[in-house]
Amino acid sequence: MEQTRELIAIYNTEIIMGLLAAFFVLLALYLIAEIRISKLKRRYDELVRGSDGINIEELLLKSGYEIEEFRGEISNISKEMDDLQTKLTFAIQKVGFIRYNAFADMGSELSFSIVFLDNFLNGIVLTSIYGREQSTCYAKPIKNGKSVYPLSTEEMQAVDRAIRGENFASSL
Repeated sequence: MEQTRELIAIYNTEIIMGLLAAFFVLLALYLIAEIRISKLKRRYDELVRGSDGINIEELLLKSGYEIEEFRGEISNISKEMDDLQTKLTFAIQKVGFIRYNAFADMGSELSFSIVFLDNFLNGIVLTSIYGREQSTCYAKPIKNGKSVYPLSTEEMQAVDRAIRGENFASSL
């Protein structure tokens, strides 16, 4: 301890000069840091205030809330689309139609068979037989593209056209 006091007493001027130099170096570094921080602060203030006086921070927060609202709406729309897609599979999607002469002495192909099927090939076949004395109309159910009732040739052709997607094809 005594040696340290003697060393300080001998070199006190040099020590004070070194400390003073270190102080000025630290002061210069501090001023440089303050200048950089003030530049960054000024740039940040310009960023959040914007050139038109609009606060960008508020704008970003508002946009974030709107995005969350849109996500909720998109989720709802997606659910509704799934529901509609499910309902659509049971809607009439395939139609087959054929006109023909039911009787040899009749012209103009006034008899017809028309088939309405959903995506699962379930539906009905409507047939109208036109004759001079009377006209008859009847329907037969179709399940999986087949009927439990016997189908005429024209009705089978109409079912086939509906399944193949040949809507309203011309008659034979």
